[in-house]
Formats: sequence, structure tokens, C-alpha cells
Amino acid sequence: MTIIIAVAIILVVIVGSQLLKIAELRAASKGELIYVMTEKESKFQGLLLFLSFFVFIGFFFWQMWAWYGLRLPVSASEHGVAIDFLSNLTYYMITPVFIVTHGVLLWFCYKYSFSPNRKALFFSHSNKLELIWTTGPSLALTVLIIMGLTSWNKIMAPIPDETDHVLIELTGQQYTWTARYAGKDKILGRSHVTLIEGVNATGVDADDSNSKDDKLVKGKFHLPVDVPVQFVFRSLDVIHSAYMPHFRVQMNCVPGLKTQFNFVPTITTKEMKKKTNNPDFEYILLCNKICGAAHYNMQMDIIVETQEEYDKWLAEQKTFIE
Repeated sequence: MTIIIAVAIILVVIVGSQLLKIAELRAASKGELIYVMTEKESKFQGLLLFLSFFVFIGFFFWQMWAWYGLRLPVSASEHGVAIDFLSNLTYYMITPVFIVTHGVLLWFCYKYSFSPNRKALFFSHSNKLELIWTTGPSLALTVLIIMGLTSWNKIMAPIPDETDHVLIELTGQQYTWTARYAGKDKILGRSHVTLIEGVNATGVDADDSNSKDDKLVKGKFHLPVDVPVQFVFRSLDVIHSAYMPHFRVQMNCVPGLKTQFNFVPTITTKEMKKKTNNPDFEYILLCNKICGAAHYNMQMDIIVETQEEYDKWLAEQKTFIE
């Protein structure tokens, strides 16, 4: 089938080129220039372009109507509310500009299509126009950037040690994730790739006293609702990207470098199942970098629950030395 399709495409190209040659010869025999467009043809092309605007914009709104329900549900983290607001504000600002600029562009294609009775006006520079189309976007971007930086600074500020929080290290490797919880000492033990050996797949230092009460889990990990969570990210091989879309979280995991991100989960898994009317809903951790052949399968479920449920689950997990 592939060969047949390839041959058909080649034949279409050959036939098309031959038809074009025939048209050129016919025009040459009549003393015509086939590539020179007449005023009538130009006006018709301009009209088609202008009419295509309505088809184009109609398709744009149809996509919004058809796929609006496929967006992520409401944010399940505190900072995600600000991110969603900024994202929506950006769309509200650029959508009218998108529609107007395309409308003006295609209207001009029709209104100012070629006419032998009109000479194009040429000018090399206009301070007034430069000021308008530079000041407007600059003011809009300034507002968005200031709001974005404000939210980013709040998100990236480390959680103070005296604040009650959960400390988790997420380690990515082709093609799996491992979560390591700090123990009762609230300190993660040392880890390094040179210590990877046997069952110690993430290179945790067994000689470090802070490692002895750490807890490693795979497959899924749990978070308590309304409690700050400080994440530390590592990678054992290539660059991965820890992506938790429902919490509006993404952070690169870089070999030889630790990165961090913190957030406060605000909606339990059970509550989100009800909000989405989906009994099979689960929060998920994905890799958002194309890190290899099995990249698509690099994921981990996240369970958000009450503090009591979380404490019970964590107590059932084995420590690193067990």
C-alpha cells in the first residue's frame, strides 16, 4: 500500500508538471504571459481571501466549542489558581487581537487588490505607527510579565524549615520515577549516582544517618491535602521533566543538579473524582521531555488525601534500611 501511494503521488506530480508545460506553450502561442495576473483575476483572488476569513474564524470558534471540555479541570493547588487566571487573561487579550488582525489583513487583500488605475503608496518609516504598535504590545506584556514574575517568586520561594511541610525527592530515570520521603528528622539523606548498586537504584547513601528513616516508594505516591509540599528533583541519566498537570507543576530534572518546586494541594483525589464526574480519575506525574523510546510510559499516580489517611499510609511504608 505504501508503494502504491508513493507511485500515485509521483504520477500526480508528473501529470501536473506536464499540464503546466502545456498551458505555458498554449499561452506562448497566443502571445500571452501565463504568470501575469489580470485585474479581474486579482480581484477574484482577493475576494476569495476575504471570504476565507469567515471560514477560518468559524473553524477557530468551532474548535473552542468542540474541545473546550477537554481542558484540564480546575486547579488542585493554591498557586495553580493564579496560573490559570494569568493564562485566561492572556487568552482574553490575544483572541480579539488575533481576530481583528486577520480580518484587517484579509480585507486589505480584497480592497487593495491590483488595479492598473491605482499606484501603491510607498513610505519607508512612520514614527507614529512605530509608536502605536510598539507601545500597545509593550504595555500588555509588561502587565503579564509583572504578574507572572510575582507568581513565580511566590512559587519558588523555599518553604521555611519551621513551617510544617512534606519533603519529597523525585528521581527520574529511563523510564520510571522513584519518590523518597524524608523521615521523622525532616531531612533527606545524601544520594549520588556513584552509590547506585544492586537494589539501591537511586544511589541513596546508606552510611548517612539522615537516610535511615527515609522511605522510597514507586508506582504511586501520596500527598496530604492543604499541607505545603517541597519537592526536590533529580535525574540519573538524561534530562527529564516532572510534570503534574492538575497541580500546574513542571520542573526539569537535570543529571548532576538538584532542582525544586513547592505547592499546596487543595483538592483530594476523592473530591476531584466528584468534580470531574469521573470515578476513574487519578492525579498523575508525567515526564514532559522526550527522553527516549518508552517516554510515554514514564508516569506515576498521585493520591491526595486527608492528613489522617496520609499518616496511615506513610506509616505502612518501609524505611530505606528495612
